[in-house]
Amino acid sequence: MKIRPFLYISLVVDVVIATSKFIAAGLTGSSSMLSEGVHSVIDTISQLLLIWGVKISNKRPDALRPFGYGRELYFWSFIVSLIFFLMGGCISFYEGILRFKRPEISGDGTWNYLILTLSLVFTSISMVSALRAFNRQRGDRTFWKAVTQSKDPSTFIVLLGDVGDVISLVVAFLGVYLQHRFHNVYYDAGASVIIGIILGLISLVLVRESKSLLMGEPIGRKTMLAIIRLIEDDANIVKVKKHYSTYMAPEEVVLQINAVFKDGLTTEDIADTISRVANGVQSQYPRIRQIFIEPVL
Repeated sequence: MKIRPFLYISLVVDVVIATSKFIAAGLTGSSSMLSEGVHSVIDTISQLLLIWGVKISNKRPDALRPFGYGRELYFWSFIVSLIFFLMGGCISFYEGILRFKRPEISGDGTWNYLILTLSLVFTSISMVSALRAFNRQRGDRTFWKAVTQSKDPSTFIVLLGDVGDVISLVVAFLGVYLQHRFHNVYYDAGASVIIGIILGLISLVLVRESKSLLMGEPIGRKTMLAIIRLIEDDANIVKVKKHYSTYMAPEEVVLQINAVFKDGLTTEDIADTISRVANGVQSQYPRIRQIFIEPVL
């Protein structure tokens, strides 16, 4: 699996935005801006871990990992979802609570407005890039169904992260505006708390999906039925009795088939049939990198 361009785009965007947000937070003392800066740092670390996960997942199988390193991507995706998004949400929430306890308005909102606007523009660019990659994968499926059925966590993590960024930026903008409009710091503090809640909710969704992939997801039902029909079309196979499959990576599937063979076949006939059927399945479904066919009664 290649490292997709949107991951690099998102990484560059997050670095630039994080730097600018912390500068603005230092100049204005805005709680929601500081929360947004923390959020962008979390996003930057997330992109680095996802890129690392994709890179290490491409290592070839060896004696230690005979099925390959594909699940490294799922592991690092789970870490990103569990720790960093959740951490970003908790820090933002906590910063908002502190702001409620120590209300203080400092500076004007000019820098905040400028940085938030630029951040919204750059984040939108990253989101559009991830959305295009996601749409190519999802086909005619609904958005939510595509997220739950996707085998490539890097795509939906970046996309949902960018969606969360856009919503959080709008909330932060409103918090800063209302604070200076009504001279009430509680609007800014409330915006920080809301941003924390948004990140926490996104984290829960990403944790759920990443955990499912890490634990192992099977081939889709329609695809599996098509593979069974293909196998049972062979003259030497009576029927497929059981089947087991799991995704090791977005483009790597391990499949085991327990099949009933026709009576009277020699050992050589069975071996030839297994080889023929396996080659036929892999030619039509290249994601199935390893297939094991076992004769059963």
